[in-house]
Amino acid sequence: MASIFKHGNKWRAQVRIKGKSASKLFNNKREAQRWARDKEIQFEQAIIHGAPPKKTFGDAMRRYAEEVTPHKRSWKKEQQYLLRMAENDPLAAIPLSALGPRHFADWRDRRLRQVKPASVLREWSMLSAVCKKCVTDWEWLPFNPLQNVQRPKEESPRTRRVEGDELERIVFATGYDPDLPPEKILQRVGAAALFAVETAMRTGEIVNMTWCDVDFEKRTVHIPISKNGSARDVPLSRRAMHILKQLKPLPQCQKRCFGMNNRQLDANYRKARSMAMVEGLRFHDLRREALTRLAQKVDVMTLAKISGHRDLRILQNVYYAPDMGDVASKLD
Repeated sequence: MASIFKHGNKWRAQVRIKGKSASKLFNNKREAQRWARDKEIQFEQAIIHGAPPKKTFGDAMRRYAEEVTPHKRSWKKEQQYLLRMAENDPLAAIPLSALGPRHFADWRDRRLRQVKPASVLREWSMLSAVCKKCVTDWEWLPFNPLQNVQRPKEESPRTRRVEGDELERIVFATGYDPDLPPEKILQRVGAAALFAVETAMRTGEIVNMTWCDVDFEKRTVHIPISKNGSARDVPLSRRAMHILKQLKPLPQCQKRCFGMNNRQLDANYRKARSMAMVEGLRFHDLRREALTRLAQKVDVMTLAKISGHRDLRILQNVYYAPDMGDVASKLD
């Protein structure tokens, strides 16, 4: 139980929980209340919930990275982030017995000065998962302190689409020729960009495609595991089929259809974009371009099946970006 009372010109905070007590003087009442809350958390964790006295949040992140993260899809980035943070971030040095909401609020404010809110929210999800594990399975924390911290506001969704001849310029910069097999990796990046606009597939889905996933008779590609964890089939246009038929005989494309990994695609796409003098068009923006084009050909439920979206609001707000000038012309 915490008590806050006036002591001369200062404020005294006093905390007593199950035989443990602490008190301290402060210049103002707010500082006293803040200290008292943190001290209560410390006592509860150390006494009531049995938090290991010498364990830090860095220890929790390391344990999570080693025991939990490897069982997730796309686990490597999360593991690298958690281990790096466990070594370098000031938050990692905080003892679990003292860890409270204000430490995460300080972390949030510091990270918002360094990166965009979207990045902070991704990191937030990872740290919250660590805290939840500390509460449920390990009994290292009595509650998730992030639940009492205000989340950063999400940024407005991107609306960037291909403008004018941007895609043609990028593809030209890669050296891709629809009449010749794309033997060089840069040429296959051009083929992948066109394939993305035809299929609305994600970057990872494109680079991880194998020939056993492709049904040339049905003109579909099967995606066994997508971002949301479910499988789906994507229809292939004639242009998409032509690109795959170009790639199939190439020895460098025997394992994966496009013969490259995510990092190679990203680096070479950036190179081609720079050569084409196109600003700000990300490879993932081609998915938005594709879905906006497909929306003119199929109904919204079919579009969601193609894209793999379970939440139609995300499909509408993030990926569907029609030109209102085109919409206006259809009203007459």
